[in-house]
Amino acid sequence: MNPSVIMSARDIEFLLYDWLDVESLTGRERFTDHSRDTFDQVLRLCQDLATTYFAPHNRESDLHEPEFDGEQVHLIPAVGKAVQAFADAGMIGAAMDYEIGGMQLPHVVYTACMSWFHAANAGTAAYPMLTTGNANLLAAHGSTEQIDRFVRPMLEGRYLGTMALSEPQAGSSLADITTRAVPQDDGSYRVFGRKMWISGGDHELSENIVHLVLARVPGAPEGTRGISLFLVPKFLPGDDGNPAVRNDVVLAGINHKMGWRGTVNTAPVFGDGNFTPGDRPGAVGYLVGELNHGLPQMFTMMNEARISVGLAATALGYTGYLKSLDYARTRPQGRPLGARGGAQVPIAEHPDVRRMLLAQKSYVEGALALQFYCGKLVDEQHTAATEADRAAAGTLLRILTPIAKSWPSQWCLTANDLAIQVHGGAGYTRDYDVEQHYRDNRLNPIHEGTHGIQSLDLLGRQVTLDNGAALTALLTTMAATLAAARAADDIELSDFADALEAAAGRIAATTSGLWRDLDPESALANSAVYLEAFGHVVLSWIWLEQALAAAPRTARGETFGLGKRAAARYFFRWELPRTTAMFDLLDSRDRTTLDLNPAWL
Repeated sequence: MNPSVIMSARDIEFLLYDWLDVESLTGRERFTDHSRDTFDQVLRLCQDLATTYFAPHNRESDLHEPEFDGEQVHLIPAVGKAVQAFADAGMIGAAMDYEIGGMQLPHVVYTACMSWFHAANAGTAAYPMLTTGNANLLAAHGSTEQIDRFVRPMLEGRYLGTMALSEPQAGSSLADITTRAVPQDDGSYRVFGRKMWISGGDHELSENIVHLVLARVPGAPEGTRGISLFLVPKFLPGDDGNPAVRNDVVLAGINHKMGWRGTVNTAPVFGDGNFTPGDRPGAVGYLVGELNHGLPQMFTMMNEARISVGLAATALGYTGYLKSLDYARTRPQGRPLGARGGAQVPIAEHPDVRRMLLAQKSYVEGALALQFYCGKLVDEQHTAATEADRAAAGTLLRILTPIAKSWPSQWCLTANDLAIQVHGGAGYTRDYDVEQHYRDNRLNPIHEGTHGIQSLDLLGRQVTLDNGAALTALLTTMAATLAAARAADDIELSDFADALEAAAGRIAATTSGLWRDLDPESALANSAVYLEAFGHVVLSWIWLEQALAAAPRTARGETFGLGKRAAARYFFRWELPRTTAMFDLLDSRDRTTLDLNPAWL
């Protein structure tokens, strides 16, 4: 049986067990019912589900995107079958508590499971992904009644969820939203407003759709401090808890995208009077948590979604790599340089094709390792033995979140570009999957906060918060890896450690220099460059970690270990040196873009 070209089960196994020692989590109270056997069973189940239900209609849902007839959204039938199979397997709540219908899997194992679905069919995988994030937010901030009425049906797959933040006039600037929520005598609210870019905003895949909507109540403070969060279902539950009355939520239309076409992207309207629950207009909504705390609560879902977007970007890059590798190994074309005559050789024999394949390998395997590392941090944040250890994991996760979202969105997209190039002319035809993977992945640098927004968060907040506590924690963690590499009796690993130490030192020095005069306009002018340099240093650290974990296999001459070492070597020799010019630019406090008059463009 040939290895899958969706994801690499071998790489997933290495990352979970050889590197992260996920099996040790079973010694913690939350995971005592699990073992490596149960983890492996769930992983095999997800591989089977992704292969059987998700991958087969990936192209079909791209060619036949959702249609809106003015009343209903129509999707191809295979989407509903796949989402139902996912829900029937218990995967929507796989990492959630037993008490509300979850399986209490470690989050890192759940992350590994989701990589299969994102790689197989990102468009269809978005529906359960959003639902899980919605359910997690309500489990953390909702009332007992909200959990019983909405979260439990979501975990069963009867309801699906959305997050409704952006508006046409506001975009990512949530301080400028105008959707309003008017309090009612019965404790509910009537919501009025228009949202935009809402994935999964309407469909017939489920009995109900649970919208989490940001809005303002009358008299709320201006800006983000005056935003509250409301649960607005498509159908209001009846006395028996089942969907009964149609709420005043409709679509103005749907957006037609270059990628992720299987995920319907909508422009919902709340409270236009198209439906009149209680014989009057206004979408009935229920306050989640406290008034004017909506944005901090929504960040529960937003940060989860940001990492999920990074995982989707990783998975799309990974499957593109595997497919281009398979093509390069089986496509005969040309002869070795210097050869005169003879049979054609597979294009993988040509050095430039090998360069493109190795670059992809370094990007996608590095990104997958970063995603799993962040998944393990989620588990540490919730289940580590001491409060100090839990807090430390949360601090590290906070600073890595912008990297986990943005780095794969940029560099696994580059991997997709290389996958097309490896295919040559075949790569830009619809006869091969790689062109769709590129289009799907091109959305991820924009999904859940653009590179620019993530860079402002990283440089403007994460590295400075609490006197730089998170940056100090990250650099300290890297230092432990440097010490391990130097103790490994491996000259190449020691050389990698020297290069990483120098780059990490530049992060510290550059960050300090940018903020030396406390001028945010100057410090943040080139934040996107800072994000890219920072990300490359983080991925170099991740690759040194992988090289250490694979060292026994490398020493034994195993193909897998040698492949890991080759990818690490590539990243340290070809990619990490890129950061020198980036740090030089940042250190110069270059004002080219800051001083640019838009009229000159």
